Parts: sequence; structure tokens; C-alpha cells
Amino acid sequence: METNATGFFSQKNNRVLGSLVLVMLVVALVAYAFNTFKQARFSYDVLTISVAGEGEVNALPDIGMFNFSVRAIDPSAEGAQQQVNERLENILAFLSDNGVEEKDIKTNYYNLSPNYRYETSVCAAGVYCPSRQVQDGFEVNQNVSVKVRDLDKAGALISGVGEQKADDISGLQFVVDDTAALKDQARQAAIADAKERADVLAKQLGVKLKRMTGYYEDEGYYPAPYARSGGAMLESMADTSVSLPSGENTVTSRVTLVYEIR
Repeated sequence: METNATGFFSQKNNRVLGSLVLVMLVVALVAYAFNTFKQARFSYDVLTISVAGEGEVNALPDIGMFNFSVRAIDPSAEGAQQQVNERLENILAFLSDNGVEEKDIKTNYYNLSPNYRYETSVCAAGVYCPSRQVQDGFEVNQNVSVKVRDLDKAGALISGVGEQKADDISGLQFVVDDTAALKDQARQAAIADAKERADVLAKQLGVKLKRMTGYYEDEGYYPAPYARSGGAMLESMADTSVSLPSGENTVTSRVTLVYEIR
């Protein structure tokens, strides 16, 4: 009789414990569902506005830049390289004598390639004779960029490089050597502009800015004033009294701020 009572109470306890576990599981599922629904509703109800701002900084250029090429064609690759080296040495000596430091002279590219010509075979009258490509020596092309820190010498330097038999002298550009600080100033002005626009827009919409949720930045555009240096320009630059106005460089930053509103 005592054994039966013990078994009865044991079964009853197990049923109660099982019921409690079931109730706790249901409560947990309900809480999870409620929390998920609340989060989904909150994310659905979040409203945002996006505002763009722009900042601009002007600065006087502190260096000039130009490029030139030296080319040569010769029956042998070694001969073409030697011709280019001899002319380039004369140009580099001229630049050094006029105060241009070695660190401000850089080779942009160097190319050695076969040179070709086209030959047409002798054919009978009225017969089509296709031309054929025949290797005719080698061509070397070396392109070099030069920084001019003394802007008053820019014209004379370009003219002198041309007199030293350089090929394809590019236009002279006036630029700011280090634009990092200018970019920071332009970005700071763009952010301030965007914040001001956000305040104005919030008042017009009758809402309040809660917090910033996004930031995007466009790469700035940095136009550089330049002077062309074709044949006539090179001749005029031989006169060191020629004036080359350098103007101003403009650094622009554009940003977009995203705000949560309520």
C-alpha cells in the first residue's frame, strides 16, 4: 500500500513538473515573438532624411609640372637605347644646372619595342599585291615628369628642355604639391554645410533630428591651371621675362549625412 502511494505521488509530481515546463516554454515563445515583432515594427517605423553638403578651399599653386619624352629609332636595340641615354643625360644636366633637384625628376614609363615598316611586293599588272609588315630596327620611348619649385624659372626650363632635343613636351601645370591639408579643410566645410542644411530642413518639415546614421563622401575634384607649350609657346618661353599667371587651385569636398528623425 505504501509503495502504491509513493508511485502515485511520483507520477503526480512528474505531471506537475511537465506542466510547468510547458508553461515556461509557451511564455518564452510568446516573449520571443513579441520582441521580434517590436523590433520589426521599430525598424519599419524609423524615418530618415539625407542632406548633402559641399566645401571648397582655394590655394595658390606652389609648384609647376611638365612632362617630356625622348624617342629614338635605330637598327639595333642597343643603338636606340644609347641615343636616348645621350639626349636624356644632356637634358638632366641642363635641369640640374638650373636648380631642379634629382628627387623632382621621375621616369613615368620606358618602352623598348620593335619598329616596323610595310613593303609591297612587285606584282604583274592588274594583280592585287598585299603589303607585308617587316621589322625595321627598334624604337625606345622614355617619358619623364619634372617638378618646378621655382615658378619664375618654369618658362626657361621648358624652353631649355626643348633646345636639348626633347620630344612631346606637355603643357605646364600649376598645382599644389601637398593637398592633404586642403582636403581636410574642404571636408570640414562640407560637413558644416550639411549640418546647417539638416537643421533648416528639419525645421521646414516640422521634425527633430535624433542621431546621425550614415556618412558618405565623394572624391573631390582638383582642377589645375595649365599653360600649353607647343612650338610657338616654346619659342616665347625662351624669353625669361614671359609672364605665366598660375591662378588658384580649388579643392572641393562633397559629403552626405543621413539623420534619423522623430
